[in-house]
Amino acid sequence: MRMLTNGLIVICALSLIAATSTRNSASQVKTGATSLDPDKLELRNVKAERVNYEGRSAVLIKDDSKDTTDDANRFAVVPGIAIRDGTIEADISGNTAPDAPPEWRGFVGIAFRVSPDRARFECLYLRPKNGRSGDQLQRNHSTQYTSMPGFPWSKLRAENPGKYESYVDLVAGKWTHIKIHVAGSRAELYVNDSDQPTLIVNDLKQVSASGAVALWVGPGTIAHFSDLTVTSAGHEE
Repeated sequence: MRMLTNGLIVICALSLIAATSTRNSASQVKTGATSLDPDKLELRNVKAERVNYEGRSAVLIKDDSKDTTDDANRFAVVPGIAIRDGTIEADISGNTAPDAPPEWRGFVGIAFRVSPDRARFECLYLRPKNGRSGDQLQRNHSTQYTSMPGFPWSKLRAENPGKYESYVDLVAGKWTHIKIHVAGSRAELYVNDSDQPTLIVNDLKQVSASGAVALWVGPGTIAHFSDLTVTSAGHEE
């Protein structure tokens, strides 16, 4: 009887593990790069078009704003995607437009948890022209976290120097692979397939809520995006 009971316990345990694994697999919602159709993107102060760039099909996102537009208003929302927790991966490149001021850096990144009214979002982005600057302090500003509304990069830098930005090797205009892992109030940015995050944010500023994903650029930027993949943790509403 003991042997039978033990056997039943083992069978039940294995069944529970299998069921849990099935539920976990089912909870992962993955969206591929086919969502990057420039004709379907929701554009806010940017232009978008399909191009071939550096050997691959890509979407070109170009700043099309007035000088008064702030960092909260240059992005293209990708349709049909919602994420609260999960992983976002993409290949991106950023450079400055020919007529951009020399101090601008080709800002390019991903906004996530974008609210339905587009007024709130978290964002992790790169400053590609800082990656190989001859000035070490400028190199230390190669990656950046920003959160809208209320937490532009300038405020975060002034109040917490070095906390929301970091160095990583970058080359303007070249493809860079990024991965953003977000869970609750924490986000990690991985660059070029590193197994360690380049930037860790432990206190995301906006309320944790499901929201859209957007291709984000800064002033005077010409950016390219390819192979966007979003894997939701599965509890989006």
